[in-house]
Amino acid sequence: MTPPTRRTLLLATALAAVLTPGPGAARATAAADPYDTLRRRWLVLSLGTGYDPATEPYAARLAETGARARRFRAAMAPAPGSLWPGHPFDPPSGITLSYGRLWTMAQAYAQPGTGSTGDPGLLADVLRGLDHLSATVYHPGTTPYGNWWEWQIGSPRHLTDIAAALYEHLGADRTAAVCAAVDHFVPDALFDSYTGTSTGANRVDLCRSVALRGVLGRAPDRIARARDALSPVFPYVTEGDGLYADGSFVQHTHVPYTGTYGQVLMDGLGRLFTLLAGSAWEVTDPARRNVLDSVERAFAPFLHDGLVMDCVNGRAISRGLSTDDRKILRGDHYHGQQLIAALAILAGGADPAERDRWHALIKGWIARDTVSPVLTAPQFGVADLARLRAVADAPVAAAPEPLGHRLFPAMDRAVHRAPRFTAALAMASDRIAHYECGNGENPRGWHTGAGMLSWWPRGRTDQYTDWYWPTVDWYRLPGTTVSTRRLPDRAGGEWGEPRPDARWVGGTTDGRYAAVGQDLRGLGSTLRARKSWFFLADAVVCLGAGITCADGVPVETVVDNRNLGEAGHNPFVLAGDWAHLAGHGGWIVLDGDLRTLREDRTGAWSDINATSSPERRTRRWQTLWLDHGTDPADATYAYVLLPGARRRAVARRAADRHWLTVLANDARRQAVTVPGLGLTAATFWEAGTAGPLTATAGASVLVRRRARTLALRISEPPRTGRPLEIVWDRPAGTPVRVGEGVEILATGRRLRLRVTPGAVCATRECEVALT
Repeated sequence: MTPPTRRTLLLATALAAVLTPGPGAARATAAADPYDTLRRRWLVLSLGTGYDPATEPYAARLAETGARARRFRAAMAPAPGSLWPGHPFDPPSGITLSYGRLWTMAQAYAQPGTGSTGDPGLLADVLRGLDHLSATVYHPGTTPYGNWWEWQIGSPRHLTDIAAALYEHLGADRTAAVCAAVDHFVPDALFDSYTGTSTGANRVDLCRSVALRGVLGRAPDRIARARDALSPVFPYVTEGDGLYADGSFVQHTHVPYTGTYGQVLMDGLGRLFTLLAGSAWEVTDPARRNVLDSVERAFAPFLHDGLVMDCVNGRAISRGLSTDDRKILRGDHYHGQQLIAALAILAGGADPAERDRWHALIKGWIARDTVSPVLTAPQFGVADLARLRAVADAPVAAAPEPLGHRLFPAMDRAVHRAPRFTAALAMASDRIAHYECGNGENPRGWHTGAGMLSWWPRGRTDQYTDWYWPTVDWYRLPGTTVSTRRLPDRAGGEWGEPRPDARWVGGTTDGRYAAVGQDLRGLGSTLRARKSWFFLADAVVCLGAGITCADGVPVETVVDNRNLGEAGHNPFVLAGDWAHLAGHGGWIVLDGDLRTLREDRTGAWSDINATSSPERRTRRWQTLWLDHGTDPADATYAYVLLPGARRRAVARRAADRHWLTVLANDARRQAVTVPGLGLTAATFWEAGTAGPLTATAGASVLVRRRARTLALRISEPPRTGRPLEIVWDRPAGTPVRVGEGVEILATGRRLRLRVTPGAVCATRECEVALT
């Protein structure tokens, strides 16, 4: 391995020095040459600092970068329509791929310990590649074709990174060509309105390239334009792309995207906030506070022991095993670690108390991710590895996995954390898509919004990582009710177009327990169903009613579908109305005839993603389902999920007929009571009565009785905005606390409330004394 040159070591020292600790120091340095200061600060973010290149994992990662760069260099063969054989500039993404390989070569040149550090021949070939792309395709004379993302985001992002790293070697003409290309493909017109593809994470990516172009071209107006164009990203939105006040994040208008596009958003904003801090272009918009608040409100709830839940990863669930020479598995842990790294960058712009809380969260995720250790994760370069190591070594205690329930009404998602398990629920409505496909990705995700209930027993987080999506039966996703009618790939359309004509989707929570409902309309089907989930301390009660279909095929409710791994031998017991799977948990069927299947299924990521590996693997599956028959009319089901429970615990719970009572389960209302928790919960699809509860319109109601008080939580998922009344037909005393939008009309023999619904299915609440 070639040792780092003196120049490279000096550069690394200089880069470390420019990441100044405070605005005052930054302004002092910027006064001398603000553009060089910003460029070097960017290189600290992208190339890293504060690590020893001779120690692991940095030494191996730097050596790998060098080896890849040398392979790319050896294979590079400029031709009229390509830079590398087999990768033409024509779609898909041949230009971005070419710039990406040149960026790897540039990193090998600029970073120490790569075996090619400071190699003049490598530098010459990077410049030759840049010149070829500039002369043949990526210049102002080209009219973009194919995928807009390649021209406006993918290519300029790599190009400006390369130019920043090799700035001293480019010369005036090459620098001017870089700036002219960015000006042409990312014009001001993209920022004139906050619409189309210039919203959310996409807008941040566009601003990233323009800001760095401004630094490279020493153009203060370009930097200011990029900074100002960020402002529409910050305010909470009430529809379409962006962050919502309830913690939801949506991209592509109708797709929950906290995981992948959310990661891009937070990574880009973290870099830009850090880049511009203390400069004349610092981001000072007060609404940026929404972004900082979103770390704990919007992003942390979907991070679980290092993974980010697939219900907010959109079409990215299909990416899996990459086809490049690194063969990285891009599953839920991969996406989660990318998001964790983005939050580590953003932490640089937080106040000390906030930063300590974030570092505690990150330390907890790092410590608990035993599936894919974060501090050696293969997707990271040395910059992210060094940042994450610094957080892991920070003097704060790791935060434990939190407990409680979070509803995200604006994107039809829910997350439940209990002592023995964590669960996530994905639904669809006229606001939120059944699924997203596009660019050859995720063509069979049809039913991922049909009530898919994902769950992880405490301490086990490989369920959806280990070749889950290429081998699962797409008609048997856990928790869903589906028509078995065969659907074509991309059924319903691309980019979040397939949405059901259903409004009643949502629920209510007290932060610990929850009642959630979905008016299900099948994709490409006549299927209709009413589904409710009641989230408890150690269980999820699942009810279904009004299940009606005229497709001429069977309809099923998938109680569960567990991935047992390559050759799992987990003992499975079916004992009448209950079942147990060792290492996972158990189920109790209250209404329905449980059917089971253990099978081996084989698939490749290329089956569900055009750009992923064709390598095939086999996984063993344990499937449990309820068969509602062909063309059912008003069919029902009821079962209880007990994640992480032992076999004896499941048997005892099944034998205890008093711990749970189903008060109602039909197409008008679904309700349960759990005496041991003092809990009564109901989904009212329309006006009606269930046990002691009555609602004058569609509503979700949660009642919790404690020693001396009765607490009620109510929401209006139909979102009509019209007031409704709730009656609790039990004695109730004086009010203890009455929240906004609640008026107590009567107490005494019964409690009567008038509820004025809040925005976006907000939960209203009140508490009264018990008589």
